[in-house]
Amino acid sequence: MQFHHHGYVSGDPRIAPAAGIGLNRSEELPDEMDVLIVGAGPAGMILAAQLAQFRDIDARIIERRPERLAIGQADGIQARSVETFQAFGFAGRITDEAYQISEMAFWSPDPADPSRIHRSARAVDDATGVSEFPHLIVNQARVLDYFAESMRNAPARMGVDYGFEFVTLTIEEGAEHPVAVTLRETAGDRAGQERRVRAKYVVGCDGARSGVREAIGRKLVGASAAHAWAVMDTLAVTDFPDIRTKCAIQSQAGSILHIPREGGHLFRMYVDLGEVAPGDNGAVRATTVETAIEKANAILHPYTLDVKDVPWSSVYEVGHRLTDKFDEVPEGDDRCPRVFITGDACHTHSAKAGQGMNVSMQDGFNLGWKLAHVLTGRASAELLKTYSGERQVIAKNLIDFDKEWSTLMAKKPEEFENPEELAEFYVRTAEFPAGFMTQYPPSMLIGEPAYQALAEGFPIGKRFRSVPVVRVADGNPIHLGHHARADGRWRLYAFPAAAAVGGREALAEWATWLEHAPDSPVVRHTPAGAELDSVFDVKAVYPEEHVEVDLGSVPSVFFPRTGPFELIDYEKVYAAVPEQSIFALRGIDASAGCVVVVRPDQYVAHVLPLTATEELSAFFAGAMLEAGALSG
Repeated sequence: MQFHHHGYVSGDPRIAPAAGIGLNRSEELPDEMDVLIVGAGPAGMILAAQLAQFRDIDARIIERRPERLAIGQADGIQARSVETFQAFGFAGRITDEAYQISEMAFWSPDPADPSRIHRSARAVDDATGVSEFPHLIVNQARVLDYFAESMRNAPARMGVDYGFEFVTLTIEEGAEHPVAVTLRETAGDRAGQERRVRAKYVVGCDGARSGVREAIGRKLVGASAAHAWAVMDTLAVTDFPDIRTKCAIQSQAGSILHIPREGGHLFRMYVDLGEVAPGDNGAVRATTVETAIEKANAILHPYTLDVKDVPWSSVYEVGHRLTDKFDEVPEGDDRCPRVFITGDACHTHSAKAGQGMNVSMQDGFNLGWKLAHVLTGRASAELLKTYSGERQVIAKNLIDFDKEWSTLMAKKPEEFENPEELAEFYVRTAEFPAGFMTQYPPSMLIGEPAYQALAEGFPIGKRFRSVPVVRVADGNPIHLGHHARADGRWRLYAFPAAAAVGGREALAEWATWLEHAPDSPVVRHTPAGAELDSVFDVKAVYPEEHVEVDLGSVPSVFFPRTGPFELIDYEKVYAAVPEQSIFALRGIDASAGCVVVVRPDQYVAHVLPLTATEELSAFFAGAMLEAGALSG
């Protein structure tokens, strides 16, 4: 964390000074705004938290509830989401309060007595070390609380406008605020009254029954799997030995997915209620908690569950549904979108893979920085076309995965050819539910992999996987990716070749070009008068040990001035850790060096040689506007 660059800070350094919109932010919902976000769930809140970092963007988020969510349905937080939380500054705090999944146990009928279950396998949750962050379980409401704190502490000082529900919208092309939205108040003396507001953009984060989706004519298409599950958060006394371990339990009486919750005592059970009879018409959803508890005890035999309290429960039928596009523009129409949908508004699936909240947040993160770039003039509105193109494919992959996982969970023990099939599937596919299989294809935001061999461990289109390095200025070991914040900046990581093969000369030439050349992205896309690193966060990572790097010879682009006193930022220069060198771990060619370009949402956009300045310039010319151009 960096602070004091605007003067001495004696209070909480996580609270940024209010600026722009945040200086006189109205407590009342205004009649006009830049962005209206409908729904304060995970997708809406991360989107709002991202936009709140921009002082000149007037964004508002509405929620039909009268107050904050107290108990959320979702609870699984994959490692990719924790990486994202790090960018918003709360990964460590939420990890401290969450339950961490380190392994999963698999229970099945005991061959000696099939009426009893026994532990048949264990699997490490992240056997390959795909992330330095853990797999967490924590109440969705707490995730929303942390994003709300991030919004409040950001320069725009955002908060949720509770007590408003979406009714409908119309688009009037050519107007400055072309999306006219009808809202209805849901709380207080004005409950039931309607009002109209106007926005440049609207984002529907309003769940599976999305009114925004309906207003733009999109439909969730898919089918139910005709299988029902009861889910209950439970406080109980039991002799089941793995009550504090994530478990897949299969017995002659049915199946349970068991997930310990935060706090050391609470746990969640998904209890198999079996096939749904034709013509049920939702009657299975009336299954009582008592029936679910009875079923759970039958599945757990010979162990017993003495339930003391059920803070929350529900019954659902497995369904997989997806919309064909995540904005309002018809296929083949070249217009730039004005209305978007995210999360459950455009993809629904079972809860047992723990993906809903995680994928929804990545929807919001993907869209948030793009809206910010368009509204601040960094990019043209063409950028917004990439949201649906990138995220719809990811949602389709999720649904395909969830169909396979939920089908396996619903199988009867005798239907498995191999009793370890479920455990083997869990291990084989671990990278997908952890959130790391996303790979965006080449586009205006993703380069072609012509130079991928220069950094094989940073696959173009996949998320930037952090590595331990040493900060040269003070010798502190840190994770390279942890310094990146959700501030809307692009990252340029320069990896020079070893000094013995001319690495210093190539880096110096590249750095001079980047800081001064007219076709440099830093020169071309940074507004006049703005700080050198206000749009691009440029860092160098040397292959030598930090004691071998002479800061006096490091190019000046890696020492940008910051704040009114023009203080030097010393946190841009790093060196490899000898015993786990980033060059070896990520397959970086130490004989040639390279530049790794990373998007504001942490995905690798390009890998280029240090000499490929024309290609780097051309890439950003396609993704951004020259400084001073207007859009939105």
